[in-house]
Amino acid sequence: MQLIKTDTEVIQQVFDHIDNGTTDLGDECWQEPVVNYTDPKRLEAEIALFKHLPMVYAPSDALPNSGSYFAREVAGVPLLVVRDKEMKLKAFRNACRHRGMTIAEGRGQTKVFRCTYHGWAYGIDGALQHVPHETGFPGLNKDANALVPIHQVEEHGGLIFVNIEPPIDDGALSALPPLLDDTFKVFDTSEYLGKVNWKLNIEATLEGYHIKPTHEKTFYPYGFDNLNVVESFGRNGRITFPFRRIESLRDVPIDERDISGKVTYVYNVFPNCTVAFLTNHVSVTIAEPVSPIETYYYSFRLGKLKGIESDNEIEKMQRDARFVAESGLVEDNEVIRRIQAGLNSEANTHFNYGLYEKAIVHLHKNLASLLHQ
Repeated sequence: MQLIKTDTEVIQQVFDHIDNGTTDLGDECWQEPVVNYTDPKRLEAEIALFKHLPMVYAPSDALPNSGSYFAREVAGVPLLVVRDKEMKLKAFRNACRHRGMTIAEGRGQTKVFRCTYHGWAYGIDGALQHVPHETGFPGLNKDANALVPIHQVEEHGGLIFVNIEPPIDDGALSALPPLLDDTFKVFDTSEYLGKVNWKLNIEATLEGYHIKPTHEKTFYPYGFDNLNVVESFGRNGRITFPFRRIESLRDVPIDERDISGKVTYVYNVFPNCTVAFLTNHVSVTIAEPVSPIETYYYSFRLGKLKGIESDNEIEKMQRDARFVAESGLVEDNEVIRRIQAGLNSEANTHFNYGLYEKAIVHLHKNLASLLHQ
Protein backbone atom coordinates (compact mmCIF):
# COMPACT_ATOMS: atom_id res chain seq x y z
CA MET A 1 0.00 0.00 0.00
CA GLN A 2 1.36 3.41 -0.99
CA LEU A 3 1.36 5.66 2.08
CA ILE A 4 2.84 8.80 0.55
CA LYS A 5 3.08 10.41 -2.85
CA THR A 6 5.94 9.37 -5.10
CA ASP A 7 8.61 11.94 -5.93
CA THR A 8 7.10 12.19 -9.42
CA GLU A 9 3.67 12.96 -7.98
CA VAL A 10 5.11 15.55 -5.60
CA ILE A 11 6.95 17.32 -8.41
CA GLN A 12 3.80 17.53 -10.51
CA GLN A 13 1.71 18.81 -7.60
CA VAL A 14 4.30 21.50 -6.89
CA PHE A 15 4.20 22.57 -10.54
CA ASP A 16 0.40 22.73 -10.40
CA HIS A 17 0.61 24.97 -7.31
CA ILE A 18 3.21 27.24 -8.91
CA ASP A 19 1.12 27.58 -12.08
CA ASN A 20 -2.12 28.26 -10.21
CA GLY A 21 -0.83 30.28 -7.26
CA THR A 22 -2.20 27.67 -4.83
CA THR A 23 -1.06 25.39 -2.03
CA ASP A 24 -2.43 22.32 -0.27
CA LEU A 25 -5.30 23.21 2.07
CA GLY A 26 -6.88 21.42 4.99
CA ASP A 27 -10.55 20.57 5.34
CA GLU A 28 -11.10 22.45 8.59
CA CYS A 29 -9.79 25.08 10.94
CA TRP A 30 -8.89 24.20 14.51
CA GLN A 31 -8.92 26.02 17.82
CA GLU A 32 -6.40 24.68 20.32
CA PRO A 33 -6.90 25.88 23.92
CA VAL A 34 -3.91 27.84 25.19
CA VAL A 35 -4.21 25.97 28.48
CA ASN A 36 -2.99 22.87 26.62
CA TYR A 37 0.43 24.54 26.45
CA THR A 38 0.54 25.77 30.04
CA ASP A 39 -1.37 23.39 32.30
CA PRO A 40 0.83 20.92 34.26
CA LYS A 41 -2.06 18.44 34.38
CA ARG A 42 -2.33 18.48 30.59
CA LEU A 43 1.40 17.76 30.33
CA GLU A 44 1.05 14.94 32.86
CA ALA A 45 -1.66 13.44 30.66
CA GLU A 46 0.54 13.74 27.54
CA ILE A 47 3.50 12.11 29.29
CA ALA A 48 1.26 9.32 30.62
CA LEU A 49 0.04 8.77 27.04
CA PHE A 50 3.61 8.62 25.70
CA LYS A 51 4.36 5.72 28.05
CA HIS A 52 1.70 3.74 26.18
CA LEU A 53 2.74 4.63 22.62
CA PRO A 54 5.66 3.59 20.41
CA MET A 55 8.04 6.56 20.77
CA VAL A 56 11.06 7.31 18.59
CA TYR A 57 14.17 6.77 20.69
CA ALA A 58 16.96 7.40 18.15
CA PRO A 59 17.99 6.55 14.59
CA SER A 60 19.09 2.94 14.24
CA ASP A 61 22.62 4.03 13.34
CA ALA A 62 22.99 5.76 16.73
CA LEU A 63 23.65 2.21 17.99
CA PRO A 64 25.82 0.78 15.20
CA ASN A 65 27.62 -2.12 16.93
CA SER A 66 27.26 -4.88 19.47
CA GLY A 67 27.62 -3.15 22.85
CA SER A 68 26.54 0.24 21.50
CA TYR A 69 24.22 1.92 23.97
CA PHE A 70 22.25 5.11 24.43
CA ALA A 71 20.78 6.23 27.75
CA ARG A 72 18.16 8.96 27.93
CA GLU A 73 14.75 9.73 29.37
CA VAL A 74 11.47 9.06 27.60
CA ALA A 75 8.26 10.34 29.19
CA GLY A 76 10.22 11.07 32.35
CA VAL A 77 11.54 7.50 32.62
CA PRO A 78 15.33 6.91 32.47
CA LEU A 79 15.93 4.23 29.82
CA LEU A 80 18.92 2.33 28.51
CA VAL A 81 18.91 0.81 25.01
CA VAL A 82 21.79 -1.43 23.92
CA ARG A 83 22.63 -3.87 21.11
CA ASP A 84 23.44 -7.35 22.35
CA LYS A 85 25.97 -9.81 20.93
CA GLU A 86 23.54 -10.77 18.15
CA MET A 87 22.94 -7.07 17.31
CA LYS A 88 19.41 -7.27 18.69
CA LEU A 89 18.13 -4.34 20.69
CA LYS A 90 17.50 -4.59 24.42
CA ALA A 91 15.79 -1.83 26.39
CA PHE A 92 15.82 -1.49 30.16
CA ARG A 93 14.81 0.90 32.88
CA ASN A 94 18.07 2.64 33.65
CA ALA A 95 18.47 1.85 37.35
CA CYS A 96 20.77 -0.38 39.37
CA ARG A 97 18.89 -3.06 41.30
CA HIS A 98 20.88 -2.29 44.46
CA ARG A 99 20.13 1.33 45.30
CA GLY A 100 18.61 2.65 42.08
CA MET A 101 21.43 4.74 40.61
CA THR A 102 21.39 5.06 36.80
CA ILE A 103 24.08 2.78 35.42
CA ALA A 104 24.79 4.56 32.14
CA GLU A 105 24.70 8.06 30.67
CA GLY A 106 24.70 9.28 27.09
CA ARG A 107 26.00 7.18 24.18
CA GLY A 108 28.90 4.77 24.22
CA GLN A 109 30.26 1.30 23.69
CA THR A 110 30.71 -1.32 26.40
CA LYS A 111 30.75 -5.01 27.30
CA VAL A 112 29.48 -4.45 30.84
CA PHE A 113 27.47 -1.80 32.70
CA ARG A 114 29.02 -1.16 36.09
CA CYS A 115 27.24 0.97 38.68
CA THR A 116 29.78 3.50 39.89
CA TYR A 117 28.19 3.66 43.36
CA HIS A 118 28.96 0.15 44.68
CA GLY A 119 30.14 -1.70 41.59
CA TRP A 120 27.23 -3.98 40.76
CA ALA A 121 27.82 -5.08 37.17
CA TYR A 122 25.39 -6.07 34.41
CA GLY A 123 25.93 -7.64 31.00
CA ILE A 124 24.62 -6.06 27.82
CA ASP A 125 21.82 -8.63 28.06
CA GLY A 126 20.79 -7.04 31.37
CA ALA A 127 21.89 -9.98 33.54
CA LEU A 128 23.39 -9.18 36.94
CA GLN A 129 26.93 -10.56 36.56
CA HIS A 130 28.82 -9.40 39.62
CA VAL A 131 28.13 -8.11 43.14
CA PRO A 132 31.20 -7.00 45.12
CA HIS A 133 31.43 -8.72 48.50
CA GLU A 134 28.41 -10.81 47.62
CA THR A 135 28.51 -12.58 50.99
CA GLY A 136 26.96 -9.43 52.44
CA PHE A 137 23.75 -10.23 50.51
CA PRO A 138 22.82 -13.74 51.69
CA GLY A 139 20.15 -15.35 49.54
CA LEU A 140 20.46 -12.78 46.74
CA ASN A 141 18.80 -14.09 43.59
CA LYS A 142 20.84 -12.66 40.73
CA ASP A 143 18.31 -13.74 38.09
CA ALA A 144 15.58 -11.82 39.89
CA ASN A 145 17.81 -8.73 40.08
CA ALA A 146 18.65 -8.30 36.42
CA LEU A 147 17.97 -4.94 34.80
CA VAL A 148 14.24 -4.41 34.37
CA PRO A 149 13.14 -4.51 30.71
CA ILE A 150 10.51 -2.21 29.27
CA HIS A 151 7.54 -3.60 27.36
CA GLN A 152 9.11 -3.51 23.89
CA VAL A 153 11.84 -2.07 21.70
CA GLU A 154 11.84 -2.40 17.91
CA GLU A 155 13.23 -0.92 14.73
CA HIS A 156 11.16 0.39 11.85
CA GLY A 157 12.44 2.16 8.77
CA GLY A 158 15.78 3.16 10.29
CA LEU A 159 14.33 4.40 13.59
CA ILE A 160 14.33 2.79 17.05
CA PHE A 161 10.98 2.81 18.86
CA VAL A 162 10.35 2.08 22.53
CA ASN A 163 7.12 1.09 24.27
CA ILE A 164 7.60 1.62 27.99
CA GLU A 165 4.21 0.11 28.86
CA PRO A 166 1.76 -2.00 26.82
CA PRO A 167 0.51 0.25 23.98
CA ILE A 168 -3.03 1.57 23.76
CA ASP A 169 -2.50 2.45 20.09
CA ASP A 170 -0.07 1.71 17.26
CA GLY A 171 0.74 5.44 17.13
CA ALA A 172 3.39 6.24 14.55
CA LEU A 173 3.66 2.59 13.54
CA SER A 174 0.06 2.46 12.31
CA ALA A 175 1.29 3.74 8.95
CA LEU A 176 4.93 4.71 8.55
CA PRO A 177 6.95 4.29 5.35
CA PRO A 178 10.64 3.33 5.61
CA LEU A 179 12.57 6.54 6.14
CA LEU A 180 16.26 5.73 6.64
CA ASP A 181 18.02 2.81 4.96
CA ASP A 182 21.30 1.42 6.27
CA THR A 183 23.42 3.77 4.16
CA PHE A 184 22.43 6.70 6.42
CA LYS A 185 25.11 7.18 9.07
CA VAL A 186 25.16 9.56 12.03
CA PHE A 187 27.90 12.17 11.60
CA ASP A 188 26.89 14.64 14.33
CA THR A 189 24.66 14.84 17.41
CA SER A 190 23.57 17.51 19.85
CA GLU A 191 21.18 17.92 22.75
CA TYR A 192 19.95 20.93 24.68
CA LEU A 193 17.23 22.17 27.00
CA GLY A 194 14.76 24.62 25.46
CA LYS A 195 12.57 26.84 27.61
CA VAL A 196 9.42 26.18 25.57
CA ASN A 197 6.49 23.78 25.43
CA TRP A 198 7.32 20.70 23.35
CA LYS A 199 4.49 21.22 20.86
CA LEU A 200 5.66 24.66 19.73
CA ASN A 201 8.78 23.39 18.01
CA ILE A 202 6.90 20.55 16.32
CA GLU A 203 4.30 23.00 15.00
CA ALA A 204 6.96 25.30 13.53
CA THR A 205 8.13 22.51 11.21
CA LEU A 206 4.67 21.65 9.92
CA GLU A 207 3.62 24.64 7.82
CA GLY A 208 5.06 26.92 5.17
CA TYR A 209 2.74 29.84 5.89
CA HIS A 210 5.56 31.48 7.89
CA ILE A 211 8.42 31.03 5.40
CA LYS A 212 8.50 34.54 3.90
CA PRO A 213 7.84 36.58 7.08
CA THR A 214 10.17 34.52 9.31
CA HIS A 215 12.88 33.42 6.87
CA GLU A 216 12.87 36.33 4.42
CA LYS A 217 16.68 36.44 4.03
CA THR A 218 17.57 32.80 4.70
CA PHE A 219 15.14 30.17 3.38
CA TYR A 220 12.72 32.29 1.33
CA PRO A 221 15.22 33.40 -1.36
CA TYR A 222 15.59 29.71 -2.26
CA GLY A 223 11.97 28.68 -1.80
CA PHE A 224 8.37 29.81 -2.11
CA ASP A 225 5.92 31.72 0.03
CA ASN A 226 3.19 29.47 1.43
CA LEU A 227 3.50 26.70 -1.17
CA ASN A 228 3.52 23.17 0.18
CA VAL A 229 2.39 19.62 -0.42
CA VAL A 230 0.87 18.25 2.80
CA GLU A 231 0.16 14.56 3.43
CA SER A 232 -1.20 12.53 6.33
CA PHE A 233 -0.71 8.79 6.79
CA GLY A 234 -1.98 7.16 9.94
CA ARG A 235 -1.10 9.49 12.79
CA ASN A 236 1.96 10.83 10.97
CA GLY A 237 2.40 13.61 8.47
CA ARG A 238 4.74 14.92 5.80
CA ILE A 239 5.08 18.44 4.45
CA THR A 240 7.06 19.25 1.33
CA PHE A 241 8.94 22.55 1.06
CA PRO A 242 9.99 23.02 -2.60
CA PHE A 243 12.99 25.06 -3.70
CA ARG A 244 12.80 27.43 -6.67
CA ARG A 245 15.34 25.24 -8.47
CA ILE A 246 12.64 22.60 -8.90
CA GLU A 247 11.71 24.63 -12.00
CA SER A 248 14.78 23.12 -13.69
CA LEU A 249 12.82 19.86 -13.97
CA ARG A 250 10.08 21.38 -16.15
CA ASP A 251 11.66 20.21 -19.40
CA VAL A 252 13.02 16.92 -18.08
CA PRO A 253 11.06 13.81 -19.14
CA ILE A 254 8.80 12.76 -16.27
CA ASP A 255 10.46 9.38 -15.79
CA GLU A 256 13.91 11.05 -15.62
CA ARG A 257 13.13 13.74 -13.04
CA ASP A 258 15.31 13.60 -9.92
CA ILE A 259 13.89 15.43 -6.90
CA SER A 260 17.19 15.35 -4.99
CA GLY A 261 18.09 18.84 -3.78
CA LYS A 262 14.84 20.27 -5.14
CA VAL A 263 12.66 19.92 -2.00
CA THR A 264 12.88 19.47 1.74
CA TYR A 265 10.70 16.68 3.08
CA VAL A 266 9.70 17.11 6.74
CA TYR A 267 8.04 14.19 8.52
CA ASN A 268 6.22 14.35 11.84
CA VAL A 269 6.65 10.88 13.29
CA PHE A 270 3.86 11.00 15.82
CA PRO A 271 3.92 12.57 18.24
CA ASN A 272 7.23 14.28 18.98
CA CYS A 273 9.83 13.37 16.35
CA THR A 274 10.76 15.43 13.28
CA VAL A 275 12.69 13.83 10.42
CA ALA A 276 13.81 16.42 7.87
CA PHE A 277 15.39 15.42 4.53
CA LEU A 278 17.45 18.49 3.69
CA THR A 279 19.66 19.17 0.68
CA ASN A 280 22.75 17.27 1.83
CA HIS A 281 21.80 15.63 5.12
CA VAL A 282 18.94 14.32 7.24
CA SER A 283 18.04 15.74 10.63
CA VAL A 284 16.23 13.63 13.26
CA THR A 285 15.05 15.67 16.25
CA ILE A 286 13.10 14.36 19.23
CA ALA A 287 11.30 16.86 21.51
CA GLU A 288 11.12 15.30 24.96
CA PRO A 289 8.77 17.23 27.29
CA VAL A 290 10.17 18.06 30.72
CA SER A 291 7.65 20.61 32.03
CA PRO A 292 5.01 22.86 30.43
CA ILE A 293 7.79 25.36 29.70
CA GLU A 294 10.78 23.05 29.17
CA THR A 295 11.69 20.59 26.41
CA TYR A 296 14.85 18.53 26.04
CA TYR A 297 15.92 18.13 22.42
CA TYR A 298 17.92 15.21 21.06
CA SER A 299 19.19 15.86 17.51
CA PHE A 300 20.98 13.52 15.13
CA ARG A 301 22.39 14.51 11.76
CA LEU A 302 22.91 11.77 9.21
CA GLY A 303 24.44 11.52 5.77
CA LYS A 304 24.21 8.88 3.08
CA LEU A 305 27.60 7.23 3.48
CA LYS A 306 28.28 4.10 1.47
CA GLY A 307 31.90 3.58 2.49
CA ILE A 308 34.99 5.74 2.33
CA GLU A 309 33.74 9.23 1.61
CA SER A 310 35.84 12.12 0.37
CA ASP A 311 36.50 14.97 2.76
CA ASN A 312 34.56 17.18 0.35
CA GLU A 313 31.41 15.06 0.65
CA ILE A 314 31.51 15.03 4.43
CA GLU A 315 32.22 18.75 4.53
CA LYS A 316 29.22 19.32 2.23
CA MET A 317 26.99 17.56 4.76
CA GLN A 318 28.46 19.49 7.66
CA ARG A 319 28.13 22.80 5.79
CA ASP A 320 24.48 22.04 5.02
CA ALA A 321 23.84 21.25 8.70
CA ARG A 322 25.59 24.45 9.82
CA PHE A 323 23.56 26.59 7.43
CA VAL A 324 20.29 25.23 8.80
CA ALA A 325 21.45 25.49 12.42
CA GLU A 326 22.79 29.03 12.08
CA SER A 327 19.97 30.52 9.99
CA GLY A 328 16.50 29.01 9.84
CA LEU A 329 16.75 27.15 13.13
CA VAL A 330 17.83 30.33 14.93
CA GLU A 331 14.87 32.20 13.43
CA ASP A 332 12.41 29.44 14.30
CA ASN A 333 13.73 29.26 17.87
CA GLU A 334 13.27 33.02 18.28
CA VAL A 335 9.67 32.78 17.08
CA ILE A 336 9.01 29.86 19.43
CA ARG A 337 10.58 31.74 22.34
CA ARG A 338 8.29 34.69 21.70
CA ILE A 339 5.20 32.48 21.41
CA GLN A 340 6.12 30.96 24.75
CA ALA A 341 6.46 34.46 26.21
CA GLY A 342 3.10 35.42 24.70
CA LEU A 343 1.39 32.57 26.53
CA ASN A 344 1.82 34.62 29.71
CA SER A 345 -0.06 37.59 28.23
CA GLU A 346 -3.45 35.90 28.77
CA ALA A 347 -4.56 37.59 25.53
CA ASN A 348 -5.68 34.34 23.93
CA THR A 349 -7.89 31.54 25.13
CA HIS A 350 -7.23 29.58 21.91
CA PHE A 351 -4.74 29.47 19.07
CA ASN A 352 -6.43 29.58 15.66
CA TYR A 353 -5.06 27.18 13.06
CA GLY A 354 -6.27 27.76 9.53
CA LEU A 355 -6.47 25.77 6.31
CA TYR A 356 -2.78 26.43 5.57
CA GLU A 357 -1.87 24.61 8.80
CA LYS A 358 -3.34 21.25 7.87
CA ALA A 359 -0.48 19.17 9.31
CA ILE A 360 -0.71 20.93 12.69
CA VAL A 361 -4.45 20.28 12.82
CA HIS A 362 -3.75 16.60 12.10
CA LEU A 363 -1.28 16.47 15.02
CA HIS A 364 -3.69 18.09 17.48
CA LYS A 365 -6.66 15.98 16.41
CA ASN A 366 -4.68 12.81 16.97
CA LEU A 367 -3.40 13.97 20.35
CA ALA A 368 -6.91 14.93 21.42
CA SER A 369 -8.45 11.63 20.33
CA LEU A 370 -5.86 9.55 22.19
CA LEU A 371 -6.00 11.66 25.34
CA HIS A 372 -9.77 11.19 25.42
CA GLN A 373 -9.49 7.39 25.29
